[in-house]
Amino acid sequence: MKGFIFLALAILLEVFGSTMLKLSDGFTNLWPSVGVAIGFLSAFTLFSFALKTLPLSFAYATWSGAGTALTAVIGGFVFGESFHFLKISGLFLIIFGIALLNASAGKQTQSEKT
Repeated sequence: MKGFIFLALAILLEVFGSTMLKLSDGFTNLWPSVGVAIGFLSAFTLFSFALKTLPLSFAYATWSGAGTALTAVIGGFVFGESFHFLKISGLFLIIFGIALLNASAGKQTQSEKT
């Protein structure tokens, strides 16, 4: 259970770091630049804690997919980036892909026990 909590927090902090990266304007704004460092350092630290109990394939697929989806949503709502059918379809495919990877990881874990 701790692994999932660490992973969820790592994803949120990675999204925070990415958002701050946009706001840092090429590291020319001090506080968003500090936010980048804090966000990414914290995210990678928590991700390493999550990997103590979660399989790498599951954790990384969830990390990258959820981070991509959340960052795209923030880009659309906060920064006014385009949000059209193709982008929504791509996000759906990412989420579906994560679900498939997670389902296959669960089956692999069950088959290893037997």
